[in-house]
Amino acid sequence: MRAQIRQGLRSSTRQQGGRRRRAVSAAAAVAIGVMTLGALAPPAASASDSAASAAAARPDAVQQALNTLVRDDGMPAALASVRDRNGRTRTYTAGVGDLTTGSKVPRDGQVRIGSNTKAFTAVVVLQLVGEGKIGLDATVDTYLPGLVRGEGIDGRRITVRQLLQHTSGLPDYGIHLDDDEIRNRYFEPRELLDIALRYKADAAPGAKWGYSNTNYVLAGLIVQKVTGRPLAEEMDRRIIKRIGLRHTYFPAPGETTIREPHPQGYHRNPADGPLRDFTGLDPSAGWAAGQLISTNSDLNSFFTALLAGRLLPAAQLAEMRTTVPAGTSGLRYGLGLTSRPLSCGGVYWGHGGDIAGYETRGGVTDDGRAANVAVTTIPTDEAATQHVKDAVDRALCG
Repeated sequence: MRAQIRQGLRSSTRQQGGRRRRAVSAAAAVAIGVMTLGALAPPAASASDSAASAAAARPDAVQQALNTLVRDDGMPAALASVRDRNGRTRTYTAGVGDLTTGSKVPRDGQVRIGSNTKAFTAVVVLQLVGEGKIGLDATVDTYLPGLVRGEGIDGRRITVRQLLQHTSGLPDYGIHLDDDEIRNRYFEPRELLDIALRYKADAAPGAKWGYSNTNYVLAGLIVQKVTGRPLAEEMDRRIIKRIGLRHTYFPAPGETTIREPHPQGYHRNPADGPLRDFTGLDPSAGWAAGQLISTNSDLNSFFTALLAGRLLPAAQLAEMRTTVPAGTSGLRYGLGLTSRPLSCGGVYWGHGGDIAGYETRGGVTDDGRAANVAVTTIPTDEAATQHVKDAVDRALCG
């Protein structure tokens, strides 16, 4: 998990100096493409006869994008859910759900959503801000006195806002973990923090933006200290049940499986090695930064409800949407929420996430469009990474 527990925004962190992955071999990509090409699935949607006829004559842009991810980029499977301004949803699949059996990709199947979890954690923190229980500009020491100390690190100088915005300067524990070593290991949140505190600060608090999973482990610990309840229970009560996300959950301690129909997740370690089934995984090394399991449709529902003001008061939503530059690609980071430019104009709001076996990308526009795309291995070269983002762009601009 050395490269993958940095879940989400991986392309941006590379621009900030992260290590590049080596490209997938052409032979591996072709082999996977041959296995999966016959299993490409058409979009699932009801339509009038005339619309169906038009679709048959003109291949769907989203389906084409998923096909490319499987055929050209070596993804075992790709899934998408797209919702238009009127709430009509289309779901898509390409590839195979299991490379061993050749089984179909479950339509809107569950996947590990990695750093999309950060948006959920940020919402809980901001709800508590709205309730007067947490101060955005209060220091970490206000809630966790004496806990955060290290070389150049002092919890008396780091604010809650800086945690959520990734401007704390805290080192990322995730880059010091290896996926194979921790696949079946359970971590307590304090263990993750202890790993980070062995290393010196990346920057002074507020000096610059720098993505670090450590920020969200601390945010989760603050939630637990303030509420006296486990973070998973607070997420479930305040978000998942509140807006009816029927396929989203925080895995229990020691839970390594995915509960509902899902495509298998695959992982390369090293980056140019063979694909290995990594579906079974203890996700505790992600915790508040990356532990959740969900579906593309549930993620669309979450981000739609969030941007519509159904989860946060107006003042806290405005804080969440106040962004700083994050890299050079036009990406901007708010408080657990990103904005990214669209080719058709405007931006979309979301997050994205990587965890060994899965990558998810997507978000919603201010006028109500929503799209999320998942693939069943983390892209290992820049072209494939861009193609995932292109698939989201096509879905929102189509």
